Amino acid sequence: MRLGDYLSKEHSAQYEQVEKFVEGRTPPLGQPRKINIGQIACNFYCKKCDDVRTFLSSNNIQMIPITTSLISIDVRLACPVCKESVAVWFLVDVDGDITSLAPMVRLLKRNVKYTDNVVPPKGKYGKYSESLVKAEIAFREGLGAGAIVYLRKIFESIMYEVAEKNGIDINDRNGRKLNFKTALERVCNEIDFIPQEFLADGYRLFGELSNVVHGEFEEEEALTKYPALSRLVLGVLDKQIDREEMNVAKSVLGWNRERN
Repeated sequence: MRLGDYLSKEHSAQYEQVEKFVEGRTPPLGQPRKINIGQIACNFYCKKCDDVRTFLSSNNIQMIPITTSLISIDVRLACPVCKESVAVWFLVDVDGDITSLAPMVRLLKRNVKYTDNVVPPKGKYGKYSESLVKAEIAFREGLGAGAIVYLRKIFESIMYEVAEKNGIDINDRNGRKLNFKTALERVCNEIDFIPQEFLADGYRLFGELSNVVHGEFEEEEALTKYPALSRLVLGVLDKQIDREEMNVAKSVLGWNRERN
């Protein structure tokens, strides 16, 4: 795997082996040096294209050694369609000699200078986008529990919103809201809320999210579980977006009127 491929992936706290990327002797500290890492590719939401695009770097990438084990990489990634671009900075920890044939690397920081036209790929999730971005930032800063708290709030909020939109009663006999697990069961019995592939684990998902809030996860465990929990929550959000788009299409086609 080339370093460019590694930097294109989701953030990982583990060292991974990459191909040699520095030719010749170890460069002096603070001196830019061209590196052979291939392209870096990251997904962002391009407002000009109104879609998530894979933004690409050029092949001409430089690094600056900060210490004998830390390197700084600044790149500009561009949308392949409209060429809108965004600046991204990576701080990479190298275990051992950076000129070795197969160095072990670990991404410590990734900072994106978002613009008016380039926002996180979660920009399509409307009012939930800000919380999703905050969760991602917390995760990248090593705050696993904090990141998962955001995911739990999103999961709860979308469930209550879907219940209201579909006229599903989630109150008890006294008009008070049911506990979340019971309310979730009622919503799932009424509509197709959780993606099919996650359906059997829907309640377990909320349990995992709740465990962090109640202090039943160690920070390291929360960081390990965050990527999977994030994918599950995004799957729920995507499900609701698909349903709304389908309802709009049915309305345009007049199918809703035919049923009436």
